[in-house]
Amino acid sequence: MADAIDIRIYYEDTDCGGVVYYGKYMGFLERARTDFLERRGIRILDLMNERIFFVVVSVDIRYHKPARYADIITVHTEIEEITPASITFAHKIYIKDTETKISTAKVRLATVGTEMKPKKMSKEMTEAIRAHA
Repeated sequence: MADAIDIRIYYEDTDCGGVVYYGKYMGFLERARTDFLERRGIRILDLMNERIFFVVVSVDIRYHKPARYADIITVHTEIEEITPASITFAHKIYIKDTETKISTAKVRLATVGTEMKPKKMSKEMTEAIRAHA
């Protein structure tokens, strides 16, 4: 099951030609992942208070077409893989309400504790994610 969020492209997201700067996509993907998790009852703030953190382990992103100033993009997010201490998300970005694919990405996150060493997710968290993977 994929979730989707819409994001408006502002001038601050673009270069002087109105094309979205490639690094801005990392922020769009982060918003989509946070929304995905929180819709499943996994609140990032609660995890932080429990001293559990997500760190990005790898990103594989492809840019298919440029997004531009004033576009509204839709970021689709789903789980590709889950292990006891990591989640791999698959993202697809389109111009809203079109078949125009802007980007595809896979992002792997690890869960770590305060020492930045791998830390297993709780059974409840894993089940909440798996129930929708």
